[in-house]
Amino acid sequence: MSDALDVGSTAATADKGMYRQLLEEKIAEARLQIDRLTADIHEATLAAHDIPADDEHDPEGSTLTLERAREVALLDGTEKSLAELLEAEDRLEKGTYGTCENCGREIPRERLEVRPEARFCVQCASARRR
Repeated sequence: MSDALDVGSTAATADKGMYRQLLEEKIAEARLQIDRLTADIHEATLAAHDIPADDEHDPEGSTLTLERAREVALLDGTEKSLAELLEAEDRLEKGTYGTCENCGREIPRERLEVRPEARFCVQCASARRR
C-alpha cells in the first residue's frame, strides 16, 4: 500500500467545506433514520406482546416478525453507514479524505459527491468486490 498523497494536492482539500457539509447532512440523515428505526422496532416489539406467541398459526404474528427482522436489518445497515460517515469526517479532519486507502491515488470528485464516505477509488473498490 502506498503512502497517502499530500492532502494539499487533492481536490478534496479545495472543497473541504463542501465535503464537510455533505458529510454532516448525511450523518444527520443517518441519525434520524436510526432514531426512527429504533422507535419502529420498539413499537413492533410492544405489538408482538399483544399477539399470541404461536407465529406459525397466527397470520399477524409472522407479518410482525418479518417486519421487525427487516427493520433490525435496516438499523444494522444504517448504523454501519453512520460509522463509515463518521470515519470519513475524521479523515477530512486528518487531511487524508479523498485519498484511496489502497493505492494512494485521489478519489474522483464525482465518486465523493455520490459516496462521501468512500475510502477507495473506483478501481480499488471494484477489485475488493471480486
